[in-house]
Amino acid sequence: MNRRVFLSLSAVATSGLAQENPEWHKPFPAFRIVGNLYYVGTADLAAYVIHTIQGDILINTNFPQDLPLLKQSIASVGLKYSNISIILTSHAHSDHDGAIANVKKETGATVMVMNEDASEVESVAKGRPATHVDRILRDGYKVELGGVRVIAHKTPGHTPGCTTWTTTMEEGGKNLECVIVGSPNVNKGYVLVGDKKYPNRPDDYVKTFAILNSMKCDVFLGAHGEYFNLKAKYAKLKAGDQMAFVDPNGYKTWVAAKEQEFQKEWARAKAAPGTPKP
Repeated sequence: MNRRVFLSLSAVATSGLAQENPEWHKPFPAFRIVGNLYYVGTADLAAYVIHTIQGDILINTNFPQDLPLLKQSIASVGLKYSNISIILTSHAHSDHDGAIANVKKETGATVMVMNEDASEVESVAKGRPATHVDRILRDGYKVELGGVRVIAHKTPGHTPGCTTWTTTMEEGGKNLECVIVGSPNVNKGYVLVGDKKYPNRPDDYVKTFAILNSMKCDVFLGAHGEYFNLKAKYAKLKAGDQMAFVDPNGYKTWVAAKEQEFQKEWARAKAAPGTPKP
């Protein structure tokens, strides 16, 4: 089985999980995080809009069934869905990129995807976007629009082209480094050791943790709200704490915990090559 087929099957499996996690499709209030960075996702599937004077950048579309919520969220913070000019994604799984084709068709936005995940976005397999990638990204590439710069960091393992996005936003007279983590998770069913379809996956995870540990993070965000305690921080924000999402220590603690999880699974997989994560 080649990598494209393997990733397609992984994406379909991810899509199936939607029935098991109602938080993925539960509405959540949209809000401004800091600067011109907005949260427009669901109660767990994170999506972001970066507003600029030349159009908006959307990071993650979520599933097609979540598109009405996305549109409502964008409108509720005073932005226009039609102003989306660039579409980015955390990684090529349907819970994050499933509606890319829809958004591209309706807005005319440019789709930009990390090289190693591009074929999955273009795949015509069931549950995949099957849409053209307009710009192939590589590690360190910059996405620039209206004076805003977003940097693509390849953080592979979860998928070969999993991407962590960073940008700088001004809030309260301070420049804040915002990190939107792609995913360092080793999903249930992943074969970490002895997988001919993705033989270098363990090495990719090691690289990813080195990258995440080296990043300066003020505002901790990610592809899922559970990564960064979305609900608790939103409650603090609504209570008047505009810096509720500034959490450098929380970022470090979370990355360290995820690295421990990976090391534990890697040790298990080394002892039983070819077996999936239970």
